[in-house]
Amino acid sequence: MNIHLILAVVLIGLATGLRSFTGVMVIAWSACLGCIDMSATPFAFMASPIAVGIVTLLAIGEYVADKLPNTPARTAALGMGARFVCGALAGACIASTQGSPYILGAVIGAVAAIAGAFSGYQLRTRIVKALGVKDIFVAIPEDLVAIGISLIAVCCLAHR
Repeated sequence: MNIHLILAVVLIGLATGLRSFTGVMVIAWSACLGCIDMSATPFAFMASPIAVGIVTLLAIGEYVADKLPNTPARTAALGMGARFVCGALAGACIASTQGSPYILGAVIGAVAAIAGAFSGYQLRTRIVKALGVKDIFVAIPEDLVAIGISLIAVCCLAHR
């Protein structure tokens, strides 16, 4: 793995730490639209319209659920489990597009997702407290940041 690929995997993992399904959704859409080629990888299924539809619905559901008052913190067990699995999948997908060992990509993606979850939680709660605003006013921009970071990670691959 070269440094650009490692950076892309770390970025997709960090974005997944912020929003579990965002990295996987961006990868699926990028593969479906032909921006990245996953056809010769074990993750070729990610380019299918069915996979794109499923992960898009999951991501939208997560964006909505994140704004609800009774949603548990992302650092709770269920949220961390989802971030770990999605970070591993996203990292493996990214690594496999370059012919690198997808197991290594999965490990890096999962670790970065856990780091992103904890750092994102700390940053969001501190910003809400410092600005004295409702959480939703920080949560929505955080959605956009997660999407942006994921797009940057995919662009690192598409423009190599």
